[in-house]
Amino acid sequence: MIGGIKIHIWTLENWKKYYNLKQVRTGLRFKFDRNIDSEVRRACKEFGAWLRTGYNFPIRIPIYVKSSYYIRALDGELVNATFFEPISRYHEPYIRIATGDYLDMLNEDGIDDALASIIGSIAHELTHYFQWINDIKLTERGTERQANAYSRFILDEYAETREHP
Repeated sequence: MIGGIKIHIWTLENWKKYYNLKQVRTGLRFKFDRNIDSEVRRACKEFGAWLRTGYNFPIRIPIYVKSSYYIRALDGELVNATFFEPISRYHEPYIRIATGDYLDMLNEDGIDDALASIIGSIAHELTHYFQWINDIKLTERGTERQANAYSRFILDEYAETREHP
């Protein structure tokens, strides 16, 4: 149960109404800027490998890990992470994560919290992916609340498998 909800949208298969897996590329992929910190790269790759063991990504979701402090969202707002939801269900969505503040977080909060913040952002944006792919309709506030709840749940689940992110 997640936030009082008995279904787990990361494991729903509503997407089967729209996709035949032969029609689209599948999976979770990371693409890193060249100058990404090696610990950030390692933590993201390990988190991705763990995610692939328990969750299905029925349409490919690339995650672009950027070295900038912020990313400009489509509405012009500067954000730490964003999920791009294409209009057509046959175009691939993508996630962008800004990690330029990693060294600041590292100095302020320590390595575990700094890395947990980054992978928490990934889990948050992946929840938006699962909302989109499973055609979950919520208010904007409900969408964010659900993404926050699932992000915490996924991080807790991941934390049970290792001592450090």
